[in-house]
Amino acid sequence: MTTAQFGRAEDERWMGLALEQARLAMDEGEVPVGAVLVDGDGHLVASDHNRREQLSDPTAHAEILVMSAAARSAGDWRLLGHTLFVTLEPCPMCAGAAVAARLGGLVYGAADLRAGAAWSLYNIPQDVRLNHRTEMRQGVRAVEAAALLSGFFERLR
Repeated sequence: MTTAQFGRAEDERWMGLALEQARLAMDEGEVPVGAVLVDGDGHLVASDHNRREQLSDPTAHAEILVMSAAARSAGDWRLLGHTLFVTLEPCPMCAGAAVAARLGGLVYGAADLRAGAAWSLYNIPQDVRLNHRTEMRQGVRAVEAAALLSGFFERLR
């Protein structure tokens, strides 16, 4: 199954797993962002959530963690045909990593109007000046993803 063949039902199912990861992040005091990576045959390859606080690592975003785990497991940094499902629009670092990994697809939930690099502020995954472009879909279970984030930040205030 290629990225283009994933339908709305599959997008919602995979995003449900990413939302579960986001809830785990929140339980651990991390910003609730979760991600899952699915191969071209529709198999789950990796899942994780933000771990910046836990790992004291500014790059420990959910997206980076799943792409790194999948690349290590496959023994190849190229993740051709894989689709990344993430609850929040990727930042410039994560969007750039998606391009560097040659991801086939990126599906996200809530838009990030302050740091989003996959349509909101920038469109790194589809920038024609780069050597790879990634198919994208947005807004999958966005209300749930946004509610997790807003609830988390309200509790911090």
